[in-house]
Amino acid sequence: MTGSAFSVLHWCVLLAAIMPILCAGMAKSSGFGKPVLEGGYDNAMPRQWLAGQTGWRARAHAAQSNCFESLPFFIGAVALAQHAGADAARLDMLALIFVALRVVYVALYITDQANARSLAWALALATNIAILFSGATGA
Repeated sequence: MTGSAFSVLHWCVLLAAIMPILCAGMAKSSGFGKPVLEGGYDNAMPRQWLAGQTGWRARAHAAQSNCFESLPFFIGAVALAQHAGADAARLDMLALIFVALRVVYVALYITDQANARSLAWALALATNIAILFSGATGA
């Protein structure tokens, strides 16, 4: 890769890396600005505080964990595909699809739509596999 332009692929990696942080912010949002004794966010014991959350905030926390779990495979697949000489336009398209599916996944998770969420997860996984193999045999 030559030049210093930040490509669509780079933006997708950045968005995928930021997504779990955004989920964490949503999970913690109810506790910001409130004293800990009144149920406010406890930065001294964040995991314990998050474990006590329910409803959509608990699901946002779970989505955060899943976003972190999917990140290494995505970054690795992108790096390996680039190393194998995958077509840049194809990689950009697949990365955009992956990120879009992950955004849909998070939205479905937070809104408690488990079956649709699982479908979005599976499609994102399939897209990531396509990224991984996009450099094989010049595909």
